[in-house]
Amino acid sequence: MNAAMVQGGPMRAIARNLGWMLASRGVLAVLSLVYLAIVTRTLGVSGFGRFALITGAGQALATVVGFQTWQIIVRYGHQHLDPGDETRLARLFRACGLLDLASAALGVVLAAVIISTWGEALGVRPVHARATMIFTVAQLLSIRSTPLGILRLRDRFSFAAAADSVTPVVRLVGAVAAAVFLPSVTGFLIAWGLAEVLTAAAYWAALSRTGDLRLLFARHVGVRAVVTDHPGIVRFSLATNASSSLGLSSKQIPLLLVGGTVGTASAGAFRLALQLAQALTKVSQLLARAAFPEIVRAVAAGGLARVRQMILRSFLMATVVAAFAFLIVVLFGHPVLTLMGGEGFGRAYPILLWLAAAGCVDLVTVGFEPLLLAANRIGATFVARLAGIAALFGVSFWLSPAFEVIGVSIAVLVNALVVAALLWLATWAVLRADAPVAAIPPADGST
Repeated sequence: MNAAMVQGGPMRAIARNLGWMLASRGVLAVLSLVYLAIVTRTLGVSGFGRFALITGAGQALATVVGFQTWQIIVRYGHQHLDPGDETRLARLFRACGLLDLASAALGVVLAAVIISTWGEALGVRPVHARATMIFTVAQLLSIRSTPLGILRLRDRFSFAAAADSVTPVVRLVGAVAAAVFLPSVTGFLIAWGLAEVLTAAAYWAALSRTGDLRLLFARHVGVRAVVTDHPGIVRFSLATNASSSLGLSSKQIPLLLVGGTVGTASAGAFRLALQLAQALTKVSQLLARAAFPEIVRAVAAGGLARVRQMILRSFLMATVVAAFAFLIVVLFGHPVLTLMGGEGFGRAYPILLWLAAAGCVDLVTVGFEPLLLAANRIGATFVARLAGIAALFGVSFWLSPAFEVIGVSIAVLVNALVVAALLWLATWAVLRADAPVAAIPPADGST
């Protein structure tokens, strides 16, 4: 089946995978507009800003300490899909699960220290400290990366899409309940934390239907040999974690910069604009996640010519989608902001344009990072993300004194442009190389 995908139609497989994820994200996008409108109109600009700073800090912490174990599973698991190789597959699954658990435990400890020491500096009032800690713990312990990777390895994108749809549904119900019974920052934090827990539960329930829970919790399967099974897995894990942490946390850092330098009211306006602009980023992430398994298979089969075609097609398709999306933002951005949050949020329209432009840049370059990861050019992605973060901080501190929140928004676009340029250069080097792209090593480590 996997060989047929590599030879037959990777673009069709990507389109099928993307279709399931877009179905889930389509539900999320519609419902998110509703529940965000409830939150913004209940809390107001300043209250929503405080809520956004708390959730943003929790998400940033979860991103920094968490490993993208789904990438590890997809990258190394496909070579163990034969029925006779279940022990190595079980060992890989368990190692990734334990890695998720260890990073979550570390995150809980760090969260307790940060909230107790720097809580007020991050906009966490003493009255919100307990709810903030509960939300952060719920997010950290809602482990879903390992089951997500297993579902994508098995091409069960429909199961993952169904699990993802739990988040907007629970947030919508929770937002309505909070607005009626506990219309405060604490009430909405409880609703958001519950959504994280139930979404993780849905992922694990989906995994039980594939039969992979039996492998994950199989007896007499240790994890020490996982490094022997997969030469280079430690370097890959650390590098992808560092790169993903930089990339994902860069979506939260601007919000924290606005809250720390301009204030909670501006943070509220920035967060609502960011939420709308991140719809473009979500599309790029979905394309990357849909493409990654197919690129891994193509690279493993030595299909460099086929990979070139896939990257070119994804670039052209993403460019068209990005141009259309930016036009939609220009035409309808201001009315949507005003409808969701009232006149106080209408001033976020210029912010939205800068952030949407950054999202379009991310979308256009969506195929570059999956290829670099599959081709073992992990260092290039890390350097690109690190340079982007440096540009983000530098431009923010340069422009924010004069332009305030607009300066941070411009810095977000600069970050996207720097990352895109460096990823393009690295991808161009891979595709122009005379030698074949490095294939994934055999399971026994032989060459």
